[in-house]
Amino acid sequence: MEQIRGYVSQIIFRNNDNSYTVFEVNADGDCFTCFGYLPSVSEGESCQVEGEFIEHRVYGEQLRVERYQAVEPQDREAMLRYLSSGAIKGIRETLAARIVKTFGDDTMRVLDEEPMRLAEIKGISERMAREIAAQVTEKRDVRDALLFLQKYGISNRQAMKIWNTYGMDMYEILRENPYRLAEDITGIGFARADEIASRIGIQPDSDYRIRSGILFILSQALQEGSSYLPKDTVLQRSSELLGIPEEAVEIQLGNLQIERRAVIRVLGEEVQVYDESAYRQEQQIARMLTDLNAAPVHEYTDEEITARIRRIQEREQIELDELQLEAVETAARKPILILSGGPGTGKTTTINTIIRYFISDTKAVVLAAPTGRAAKRMSEATGYEAMTIHRLLECKTTGEEDTAASGQGFYFERGKDNPLEANVIIIDEMSMVDIFLMGALLRAVSPGTRLIFVGDVDQLPSVGPGRVLQDMMESGVFPTVILHKIFRQAQESDIVMNAHRILEGKMLVLDNHSKDFFFLERKDAAVIYKHTVQLMLEKLPGYLKCDPLDIQVLTPMKKGALGAIRLNEVLQSVLNPPAAGRKEYTAHETTFRVGDKVMQTRNNYQMPWEVPGNFGMALDKGTGIFNGDFGVILEISDALQEMTVRFDENRVVHYPFAELDDLELAYAITVHKSQGSEYPAVILPLLTGPTALFNRNLLYTAVTRAKGTVMILGSRSALETMISSRSRMVRYTGLRHRICAFAGTEESR
Repeated sequence: MEQIRGYVSQIIFRNNDNSYTVFEVNADGDCFTCFGYLPSVSEGESCQVEGEFIEHRVYGEQLRVERYQAVEPQDREAMLRYLSSGAIKGIRETLAARIVKTFGDDTMRVLDEEPMRLAEIKGISERMAREIAAQVTEKRDVRDALLFLQKYGISNRQAMKIWNTYGMDMYEILRENPYRLAEDITGIGFARADEIASRIGIQPDSDYRIRSGILFILSQALQEGSSYLPKDTVLQRSSELLGIPEEAVEIQLGNLQIERRAVIRVLGEEVQVYDESAYRQEQQIARMLTDLNAAPVHEYTDEEITARIRRIQEREQIELDELQLEAVETAARKPILILSGGPGTGKTTTINTIIRYFISDTKAVVLAAPTGRAAKRMSEATGYEAMTIHRLLECKTTGEEDTAASGQGFYFERGKDNPLEANVIIIDEMSMVDIFLMGALLRAVSPGTRLIFVGDVDQLPSVGPGRVLQDMMESGVFPTVILHKIFRQAQESDIVMNAHRILEGKMLVLDNHSKDFFFLERKDAAVIYKHTVQLMLEKLPGYLKCDPLDIQVLTPMKKGALGAIRLNEVLQSVLNPPAAGRKEYTAHETTFRVGDKVMQTRNNYQMPWEVPGNFGMALDKGTGIFNGDFGVILEISDALQEMTVRFDENRVVHYPFAELDDLELAYAITVHKSQGSEYPAVILPLLTGPTALFNRNLLYTAVTRAKGTVMILGSRSALETMISSRSRMVRYTGLRHRICAFAGTEESR
């Protein structure tokens, strides 16, 4: 690691949002360009920087700063330079000269220890002296805090988050319970907090450590999709994580329950351990659903409803089968309807009839879906505007960073005190809705509003915790219609017919006589790469009249020869290779280039976007880019240290280089990430993979993402394994039992 000692001669660029700074250090007449995340850097400041030199393609040699330390000016020239720089508000060159002339070599000591003596100087009042003293103290406190945190291997960027969160309290917090960092600071997880605690000297059997470990296990369960874990699982995982006996874990688990940070419930012979937020969500969802389901909405007799539906069918020339008719009638009669069914079973026709029924009765109908792509598909299928659930609920940011399940960093303007103004709300792709989004939606719904939930229960469950649609259906509390009949037009599609064969556990027709479903048996990953590229560049664009970027490669997993990471490297090298004038930037071991197809991997409620118009004017502005949003890189700016991406609906986002962790290449994505989307063509490479992923539901989800063509490359045996496997990744959820308990249809335990 290189070390430079000198003074900051120029600040070239500074991003005040994330403290990214490019600056120049003068060391005995030699100037060095440095960059890093540095919260308090001032021109004229004497400093010592440590880091590694890198060769920038445009700007040449630069020092990537790992550590920055402001040091006391060592002579009068350095003192004058520092005070003249404007680092302390109110002091400029003339006044700085008076201060240095008055106090000489003692200047910095006076500023630190006796700042009120500044009032002795002409032009400085006692009030101004107090203000200067406060600034000096604040700068010293920040500098001391950064130096203190550096001893424990904490970067400047994380150190500033800690300082901004705790202030001077950070010393006591780190001394007593450094595990609070994992709970309060974005980017510091349990493992990092545990490392810091070990350096500080916290004992392995510390109560704080054990509690934090348990909460970490419960947070991992949420990320895995579970609302709770069995108690035995919590004890076992926590014991393995912490290296302590399960008995010690059980004691602290009880303490977390007393503190209401964990909830322990007994259901039959199973003892369930919940993160408090997940338990609260399940309870609230169950209560709100049962309350809404009990609200009166019946406005017409059965005969009148039947007659109204008949007139709509005649006017719109719609022919409904028995189950579709039942769904429309139920929507008219009941406050809640669940409509499910696979591809080609007439869900869209049924939804369109329901919409026309209520619009003909002057009802305000609102359509929404979990993602932008799903909402767009809903709009195209119905002819009516649909929006994301986040937009429907008017998601706003708080200006703080999001911490996932806790919900900090954003809020919804629509809620109990500001409910949605709608008579009917139709939500599509309900299999993608997790317990936190469902809770937010229901809090914004007034009693008497009809709710129609549409989804395919055989799709993969939501990325977030819960299996809301499945639990609602299994509760038996809400009217549910499952469409089974495959209509004649859909029968002409082998995509549709093979999707249903997958659900039935039947082997697919793979004779390649189809117009939209093909299989190429290949047993070598390198050969699969070659054919995937040929399909994307040469075969499918002409066959389907589409752009290569519209063709989506789906894979069950992220890692491995046919995982999303490796496939993206291969596809990028051919579809968007390095070229003169094509800028690129490497972050988290991924090289991004102008023209790359990318995807957002985390909900970022603070991220601003705009829809550009003519003459530099924005047609629309907003905040929020969400997990699963696709985009294309438009520009990479070294000077601004940012990357510009255009997402669906022409939303343009400027990503600071520091926030590229939320982006990944998207030529290939996992099947889980494809939920709610539809593509002209899907290429599915399959050889071998984890048993937990190679199952029927994942294959079904992948196949049903294709609108025009499915192309499977790989092993016939892998395909047979997936079709025969009915296993799903275990999700522990209690919503079904909560609903039944509130509805009085099952004994509450």
